[in-house]
Amino acid sequence: MSEASAQHESYWLATAPVTPDITHPPLEPDSETDTDVVVVGGGIAGLCTAWELARAGREVTVVEADRIAAGVTGHTTAKVTAQHSLIYDDLRRRHGVDGARLYARSQQDAVEHVAAVADELGVDCDLERVPAYTWAESEEQDEKVRAEAEAAAEAGLPASYVTDTGLPFPVRGAVRVEDQAQFHPRRYLLALAEDLVRRGGRIAERTRVVGLEEGEPCRVTAENGATVTARAVVVATHYPVFDRALLFSRLEPHRELVIAASIPEDQDPAGTYITPEDNTRSVRTAPYGEGRRLLIVTGERFLPGTADVVERFERLGAWVAERFPDARVVHRWATQDNDSTDRVPYIGPFHPGARHTYVATGFGGWGMTSGVLSGRLLAAYLTDAELPPWARLYDPRRLPGPREAPSLIGLQATVAKHFVGDRLRSTHVDSVEEIAPGSGALVRIDGRRCAVHRDEAGQLHAVSSRCTHLGCLVHFNEAERAWECPCHGSRFAPDGSVLQGPATRPLEKRDLG
Repeated sequence: MSEASAQHESYWLATAPVTPDITHPPLEPDSETDTDVVVVGGGIAGLCTAWELARAGREVTVVEADRIAAGVTGHTTAKVTAQHSLIYDDLRRRHGVDGARLYARSQQDAVEHVAAVADELGVDCDLERVPAYTWAESEEQDEKVRAEAEAAAEAGLPASYVTDTGLPFPVRGAVRVEDQAQFHPRRYLLALAEDLVRRGGRIAERTRVVGLEEGEPCRVTAENGATVTARAVVVATHYPVFDRALLFSRLEPHRELVIAASIPEDQDPAGTYITPEDNTRSVRTAPYGEGRRLLIVTGERFLPGTADVVERFERLGAWVAERFPDARVVHRWATQDNDSTDRVPYIGPFHPGARHTYVATGFGGWGMTSGVLSGRLLAAYLTDAELPPWARLYDPRRLPGPREAPSLIGLQATVAKHFVGDRLRSTHVDSVEEIAPGSGALVRIDGRRCAVHRDEAGQLHAVSSRCTHLGCLVHFNEAERAWECPCHGSRFAPDGSVLQGPATRPLEKRDLG
């Protein structure tokens, strides 16, 4: 199958689809609900947190804007590993050797917890234990890989430097970490959701939360007027939809493309792989029928709203064809995550004044282990259990360290460039007549910038060009037919409806006259 004929859909969603028989009704308009804890967001962090709390005997309500495990979590590559590319050498410089060890212990604990829970619930989620590699092909990267192998072993992981891997091409060197895993994330999380409901938890889908009142009790409000009152609130919406913690100043969104291809089983590289070279290349496989494996390749990292995504898909496809000549592309999609400026997620109390609100965000592309870790750590906070030794490392209230300053400055400079610089451009095109079917552009109409998309039938759809989060101008992603904000990663459908936060309000519709 050629890449052009591939399904433009996540493999995880295609093989565990959203169906009417697996659904959770939204909250009724203007209704009122009382619960112990309300979890805002039904991805891996939200569902794991809710499940851990329900198992501890708490009454939990999960409120999800769309469908559970179908957003960022439904588009992941689903590596379950404590080996996060070149991170441990960086962590020991930023957080010291003890900080790197705590990170390794907490992440490996999450790997083992996934395996234990899958066994406990009898989940058929294609869980496979495999080694994880970070590889280098250049001499410069090989030096970093050697340092990473030393740092990862010092942090307590079963890590070593190797020159042989299962990849079908030579590498200069690689870090190999034993006892890691990969799985089908939706099958795992749908089983967790089923068990959550069985334990008395509630899930409300298609209910977008737009308001939060902190206090005793706390209250969240949905766009349909429904309210949920709770003793505590967990914000697990990938990028926090409330800005009171100012985490947007310490989170940088990034988007990556994914190509999945069928390969012969005997060409399985038998492990998970990643390299920072070539603008990131990540490789893993999954079961795919008799005698075949599904090769999943991720890469072409970019800031939302700043790239020619069609061209980048072509570049990633060419890499797959070159390195795996027998691969037949069957799926392609894109994924998104947020990097914290010190490379450690924010998991814990929402802000310095928070007493009953908590957050989980900034997973940096490693949401499977960090999401599971979030569930265990937040459940400890909310049940007054003894906090694990790594709680302080992940605390969102931590102050930026001196090594974080360049990242903070660079992030704010990028935001300022788009917030101010994009406004200095008079327009992206001079008139709507220039917009081809399937594309979109910013056009000034009656003195106002409009974001205009022309669908394949030639119909025009015009909305405001200003992101409803903080007002940056959106850009059109032609490959995915979406408006994207380059400042904080909000994404909108051509009709202006919200696809991804932190924005909670749609782009206003505009009349073309």
